[in-house]
Amino acid sequence: MTGAATGAAVGVSVVHRRYVPYSHAHYAGNLVDGAYSLALFGDVATELCIRTDGDEGLFAGYASVVFHAPVRAGDVLEVTATITRVGTRSRTVDFTCHVVCRGTPDAGASAAAVLDLPLLAVSATGTVVVP
Repeated sequence: MTGAATGAAVGVSVVHRRYVPYSHAHYAGNLVDGAYSLALFGDVATELCIRTDGDEGLFAGYASVVFHAPVRAGDVLEVTATITRVGTRSRTVDFTCHVVCRGTPDAGASAAAVLDLPLLAVSATGTVVVP
């Protein structure tokens, strides 16, 4: 097998970064709906399963989801998935979505800034299953 799986273990993490395009603004103030972050959690969980189990796995569900701060069009998000429990076929995964850059339209149409401290926007705990 090319790129064989390394094995699921507590503490294994995968990180993705993604720019949020203005076409995803859904509400006033260029706010993006919460489902956007949850879709990113699915993407990072898929890579985590591939790396640890050699399979994309299936998302079984969330035990908790908390929206801490808004996500806006023009943001750059850092999304992390970390395994916190390994079962025979299931993996408990903690997810975080931090805003690391934010558009600053008041400074100009395409202006943006790197945040000094990443802003926690969404956190969640979920379960994935693998064959």
